[in-house]
Amino acid sequence: MSSNPSPGVTTAFLFPGQGGFDGEALRRAKERHPQIGRVFERLDTVTEELYGSRISEVLFGERKADLRDLLDNDPWASQVAIYGAGLAAYEILAAQGVAPDVLAGHSLGEITALVAAGAFSVEDGVRIVARRVAVIERQGGVDGRMVALAASAERTRKLLELVDEPLLAVATENHDEQTVVSGPAGILDRVVAIAGQLDVGAIEIDTPFPFHTPALAPAAPEFAAYVRKLDQRPLNRPVYSPILQRYYEPGDALADLLAEHFTRPVRFAAAVRHLRETGAEVFVEAGGRAALSKLVAKVTDGSAVRSLPTLAVTGGRLALDGTLDALREAGLAAPERGGLAELLAPSVPADVFAAYWSERGHMVLELVRTELDAFRKSTEGGAEPGPEPAAAAGPEPAAEAAPASAPEAPEAPAAPASGSRADGYGRDQLFGELRTLYAEALEYPEDVFEDEVQLEAELGVDSVKQVELLSRVSSRYGLPPRESGFRLATYNTMGKITDFVLQQLNDQGAYAPASARG
Repeated sequence: MSSNPSPGVTTAFLFPGQGGFDGEALRRAKERHPQIGRVFERLDTVTEELYGSRISEVLFGERKADLRDLLDNDPWASQVAIYGAGLAAYEILAAQGVAPDVLAGHSLGEITALVAAGAFSVEDGVRIVARRVAVIERQGGVDGRMVALAASAERTRKLLELVDEPLLAVATENHDEQTVVSGPAGILDRVVAIAGQLDVGAIEIDTPFPFHTPALAPAAPEFAAYVRKLDQRPLNRPVYSPILQRYYEPGDALADLLAEHFTRPVRFAAAVRHLRETGAEVFVEAGGRAALSKLVAKVTDGSAVRSLPTLAVTGGRLALDGTLDALREAGLAAPERGGLAELLAPSVPADVFAAYWSERGHMVLELVRTELDAFRKSTEGGAEPGPEPAAAAGPEPAAEAAPASAPEAPEAPAAPASGSRADGYGRDQLFGELRTLYAEALEYPEDVFEDEVQLEAELGVDSVKQVELLSRVSSRYGLPPRESGFRLATYNTMGKITDFVLQQLNDQGAYAPASARG
C-alpha cells in the first residue's frame, strides 16, 4: 500500500516512548478489555524465553508495579511494559472500530507503531525492544540520563554550547517550551545547574538510559545486525516518523533506520504540525500516562484538534472510557458487539460493521438525533402542564406514602415484603421471565442470571446492551417511559431489575404472567 495517507487524514494514533506507562490504568482497563490479556500473553512467551520471567506476572501480580519500580528493578520490564501497553491500547481501539489514518510513535513508540502496522510480529517487537536495552547496557548506557528543559530547542542548543560536551545532545523537541536533553549523568548535572541560573525549569525523565545521543553510536551496528535477521513485512497502514520527518516507505530497511534512532533526535512537535497540516483532526494516544495528548494540545493550541488519552487515570477515572465515548459520539468508533451492532446488524461480521461505522457512523448518529428531537417535540406538544398544585405544597411528610409517580432519580426498590401486592403477583415468576429474556438475548445459560449477579462487573454486559435490554423489557411489559433522572448503574443486578419492573407494573395495576399476555 502507499506509504502516505490519502488526502483528508482525520485520525492519528500516537504511541508513547519513555515515561509512557501507567500501571494503575493498565490494570483497570484489563478488567474490562480482554485485548490486554491477549497481547500480554504473547509478550510473555518472549520475556520468559529471554529473561525467565513473564511480563504479565510483573505487571499484574499481587505487587502493583509502577514505572519507577520497573526502572529501579527491571529496566527491560519498563521498556516492554511501555511497548505492550501501546499495543494493547491499539487493539482495544481497533476492536471498537476506530480506524486510524496514520500511526506515529515517540522514540520507543516508533517500534510500537511499526508493529501495529504489521512490519514485525508482536513477538519480534518484544525482541527488538529487548535487544535495544541489551546493546545499550553493554555500552555503559546506564550511567546516562535525560532531562526535560522548559525552553525551546533553539535556546536549549545555545545552553548546551556553554557546556561544550560532544556527548550531550538535544534528544527530543516536544513543543516550543519543552526540549529534552540526553547525555552522561555527571555532565547533565552541569546543564541543570546552568539552566537554574537562567530560570529554566528542569525535570528528570523516567528512563533507564540516555536515548538519542551520540554516546550510543557504538551500539547501533550490533542492533541493526540483529533486527536484519527478523522477518520484515509490508506495512498495512501509513507510519510517520518524527525522527526521520517522513513516512516509512515500502523499500526502507527498517533495521538500519531503527538503529539511527539511537543518535538522531525526535522532532515530535514538527511531526504533529505536519500531520495537522495534512488533515489530522483527532489525535489518540495509544498507551499510558497521557503525556503525548498533552503535548499535542500544546503544539496545536488554538486549532480545532481533539487530543485524546487512553491508558491514563485522570480525575480518578480511566481516560479510555471518555475517549471511547468521544470517538463514538464523533462517529469514529462503532458500538461494541453486543450493543447496537448486534441490534442493527446481528448477521454482519464484526470487522465489516466496524468498517461501516468508521466511515458512516456519524451520519447514522446525526439522523437518529434529528429524528429523536422531532419525536420529543411532537410528544411534548401534547403533554399535560406541570405537576398538580398539591405536589408542590411544601416538604413531604416522612411518614406519608410514596407518590404514585416514580421519583426523578429512582433508587433500586427493596424486595417486596411477603403478603404485599407485589408478592401476590409472583416475583419469582417475573424473575424467571426476565432471566429467560436476558439469557436468550445474550446467549448465556439461564442459570448464570442469579438474583445478585452483577451484569457488567461479572457478566461483562456493557451499558449500551443493558439499555437495549431494558427497552425490550419495557416494550414487552408495556412500561411507561423511564424518568429523565433514571440511573442505569442503580439497576446493576437481575434482582434489582426484577424489583424495578415489578414496582412499575404494580403502580399501573397491569401485571399478568407472560402466559396470560397473549
